Amino acid sequence: MLKSSSQPITGVTIDSHQHFWKIDRGDYGWMGPHVEPLRRDFLPEDLRPLLARAGIDRTVLVQAAETEAETEFLLGLAAETDFVAGVVGWLDMDDDGFPERLAQFQENPWFVGLRPMLQDLDDDAWILRPRVLRHLALVAESGLAFDILTFPRHLPHVIEALKAIPGLRAVVDHLSKPAIADGTLDPWRDHMTAIAAFPGVSCKVSGMVTEAGPNWALADLAPFVDHVATAFGEDRLMFGSDWPVATLAASYGEVGHAARALLGRHFGPEGMAKIFGGNAERFYRLA
Repeated sequence: MLKSSSQPITGVTIDSHQHFWKIDRGDYGWMGPHVEPLRRDFLPEDLRPLLARAGIDRTVLVQAAETEAETEFLLGLAAETDFVAGVVGWLDMDDDGFPERLAQFQENPWFVGLRPMLQDLDDDAWILRPRVLRHLALVAESGLAFDILTFPRHLPHVIEALKAIPGLRAVVDHLSKPAIADGTLDPWRDHMTAIAAFPGVSCKVSGMVTEAGPNWALADLAPFVDHVATAFGEDRLMFGSDWPVATLAASYGEVGHAARALLGRHFGPEGMAKIFGGNAERFYRLA
């Protein structure tokens, strides 16, 4: 199935954050024994029935390995999977060849954004390296989306990068993985308020159950959702399942139910339609 660049997908529900992987590809370095249930293949036909059950029409497929080979693999899956609307890939932003690689991948209509795995890098301030900032400016100029994968300790550096590249269209993945299991809101709360002050930055309501742990309850998640709901509002929030990572703590249906229950306390039907579809379509410029 070929993607049309001229026909919008308005009116459908969108999961803004899910993954696929094929273990024998061999580049998922983060998959250690601590995530043993994830060390198997997760592919489109595994997700398809779950989407149907949850009433989700389309998805945004996000990278899970720091290699161009995985990005190529995901683009190939997107081209043959009817429910995938776009791919957020990986390129080495600290490499001199980045501008040429970015231009090449932009030619692929499924390539809608970039995500460096900031949470896994040794340098918490990596995003502020001069070469990375220069290349981040190219991402802003390109109009591509930029996914921010961080822990709360990274957020002060992200704020400085956003100040340096004011035109960047970015989204914070997984609420920046706050310490939900411990109920620790600060200083995460102030940092997220500062990030929300940048009008081009959104937030994914995703990844919460794994930060809360297998015995999570809605009450554990509520203070964190309440804060981003107030800070970002209905126009800059997106639902994401983080499937299959989320299966460490919840089913696909449970993740969707939790998001709907908690966000529904803040937003009416129009706002919920944006969060569960329209915002992702607009942010990632899906078609």
